[in-house]
Amino acid sequence: MPLTSAVEFRAVLQKGNRVQVPKLVRWEFKMESSQVLKIKVGRASSYSEGERFLGRMNSDRRITIPKLTLGLLQDYFNGKSLVGCVLEVALEPSGHC
Repeated sequence: MPLTSAVEFRAVLQKGNRVQVPKLVRWEFKMESSQVLKIKVGRASSYSEGERFLGRMNSDRRITIPKLTLGLLQDYFNGKSLVGCVLEVALEPSGHC
């Protein structure tokens, strides 16, 4: 059964522009890596809206943030690298099959 409702969590941006989806979130919603998701990422404790994109979980249960999206997030924060920073992540079903 794929994700059917929106879920939000905080995650640390790892090397390779990836964030780990927490195990409890994956278990609660029985998330599948084949499901396309609407993903919103933004820096925690920030008043900016964040950036949205469509994506999927990789087989290692991480979500890769596109370079363009990460570049736009870095622009909000003076171009500093965001690796190791805490991000707010929101996942929603995309409605596509």
